[in-house]
Amino acid sequence: MKLNELRPAKGSMKKRFKKGRGEGSGLGKTAGRGGKGQTARKSGGIPANFEGGQTPLQRRVPKRGFNSHFAEVEIVNIGALDKRFTGTVTVADMEKAGLISNKGLEVKVLGTGKITKVLHVQAQRFSASAKAAIEAAGGKAEVV
Repeated sequence: MKLNELRPAKGSMKKRFKKGRGEGSGLGKTAGRGGKGQTARKSGGIPANFEGGQTPLQRRVPKRGFNSHFAEVEIVNIGALDKRFTGTVTVADMEKAGLISNKGLEVKVLGTGKITKVLHVQAQRFSASAKAAIEAAGGKAEVV
């Protein structure tokens, strides 16, 4: 067998139907595109989110909240630390426990929740209330 003798298997190739080749072909004249207008044109048509001039859903739904794209700290609450740790708590420990998702950002410990254990917490930042709560429980808040 030679390369010029290669042929696809019988029945595996179907001939492409050519539209717009006369009325007798079944899909002549408008070639299955219906009448005239925007949708009959080659590059015509309307976007999927178009609602006929009615204000689209994405503009009707109220926008709420604010997401800063200048986020520079990962936040951890002392209540979460109290539930998961004993002894010394480092940034690596918080990451292993799933309290931190982005390694590259600084960690700030906030004072939400209660702390009952003596913890030695090491982080880049502490809020005043978090530092006071950790020290009141007999622990230490160390800035790394």
